Amino acid sequence: LERARRELPAADAQRRAMFAALLPKVSVGANLALNSTEVSFGDPPDDALVLPKKDWDYRVVATQPLFAGLREKRAYDQAKLAAKGAAETGRGAEEDVLQEVASAYSAAAGGKALVEVEARNVALVAQRRKQAKDLYEAGETTRVDLLRAEADGKAAEERLVTARQLLEEALGRLRLALALDGELDVDVESALLPPLPPEEELIASALARPAVRQAELALESASLEVKKQQGAHLPVVFAEAGWIQQKRAFPVAEYGYGALRFGLDVFRGGEVVARVAAARERETQARLALEELRRAVKEEVRVALHGVDSARARVKLADERLTSAQADYDQTFDQYRSQLLTALDLASAETSLADARRGRISARLGFFLAEVRAFHAAGALAPAARKETAR
Repeated sequence: LERARRELPAADAQRRAMFAALLPKVSVGANLALNSTEVSFGDPPDDALVLPKKDWDYRVVATQPLFAGLREKRAYDQAKLAAKGAAETGRGAEEDVLQEVASAYSAAAGGKALVEVEARNVALVAQRRKQAKDLYEAGETTRVDLLRAEADGKAAEERLVTARQLLEEALGRLRLALALDGELDVDVESALLPPLPPEEELIASALARPAVRQAELALESASLEVKKQQGAHLPVVFAEAGWIQQKRAFPVAEYGYGALRFGLDVFRGGEVVARVAAARERETQARLALEELRRAVKEEVRVALHGVDSARARVKLADERLTSAQADYDQTFDQYRSQLLTALDLASAETSLADARRGRISARLGFFLAEVRAFHAAGALAPAARKETAR
């Protein structure tokens, strides 16, 4: 983000450099020469030195551009557009960085929640193992149920270890995204964003996204390039003033001058025409790219909103599935304890409950990321994050 923000001062410095082309230029020059002979004419004391043996001169010259087909002005206007585009680069980078942080945070929060789920699953299997042991010791079941429960317990512990490893990897990615060191505390409950605005408002915001604004600025710059190249057909006019002092006294030892200089290229082999044609084609390409980008961002917003609706429906289904799975497990465990169902039935209920818990985490974080993508598609993720932080 900081690298992207550095584009603005760099572009502004380029703008100032372009503005310098409109200002007067002052130069100082000097010459020192040693000639093989010295020449003068006339008789002393009225003789005039034409070629000194040791010759020198210096001059101060000021030049002011007056007219060059407005090419300098067009270039300066392009530099101002480039500075605006650099500001949009920083704004776009902020949106991208926030999306990256949100993705890393959701992965870390999901990893933490998954560790808690796997720990609860370990407890479920331990509860079944204890029940199977009690029944085995009472002679109600065979040792197979106990061995199966012990094997499932090891598998659950292995999944817990894997979940902890994934959590550490996700926290590492989050630390990298935040450019922070040390411990981080994440919570899936805090992954919140403000309510999404209506579709029309999001589309209007998307049409002002940094990428779209940069495409609009590129079109303006391409239009200025056409006019700048057309300016090569026009004459160049500039004013010049100078002061010269020299050793030779012919015609005078020192003098000043002012001049108005004019130049016009009458024939350049069709170079200017070709450059104008190329600039027009670049302008057409920029216009087509802008139209395509505007259509793309509109569709991106619509698709993102459909994704939010689908994610919201999945959250509801996941909650209902978890409620049903929990009720099924509770009833199955009671019946297993009463020897009305087998250990396989209880293991199946445990698996369904564990999957439902994982599915609920996935659905909730999926809904959060769907909202993040919707705000990002509209170019409004940074304002939304600031609003939620303030709230």
